[in-house]
Amino acid sequence: MAKIDVNSSVTVNYTGKLEDGTVFDTSLTEGRDPLSVTLGQGALIPGFENGLIGLSVGDTKTIEIEPEDAYGLVNEEAFVDVPKDKVPENVEVGMMLQTFGPAGVSVVKVLEINEESVKIDANHPLAGKKLIFDIEVVSLS
Repeated sequence: MAKIDVNSSVTVNYTGKLEDGTVFDTSLTEGRDPLSVTLGQGALIPGFENGLIGLSVGDTKTIEIEPEDAYGLVNEEAFVDVPKDKVPENVEVGMMLQTFGPAGVSVVKVLEINEESVKIDANHPLAGKKLIFDIEVVSLS
């Protein structure tokens, strides 16, 4: 039986959870398709991709991924004060905002609102978190 290697094209069902059991993403929601991807192209976080290596169609596995192999550790330099006139007027603490920069579109979280500025967190929302994925290999080519 064929096994997944570093250049395989695979289709998997998955459920991603945090350590407390909170589901942050799943392909099992009605109307969603399984994830189809070719490994080795940087489309997946390293820990997810590495966890697929050696599996075959029909295999199921739980992968635990440390932050360093997922979205990285929380980077303190990603906490930035932005002039208040550069954010929407109705901004509130906890809101997620889209920004446009040299790297393209990114999402930031509003941490605090001051008189002249707004403190945002530009870390990925899953930075610093251990991720747990339940996966099932649907197809392999």
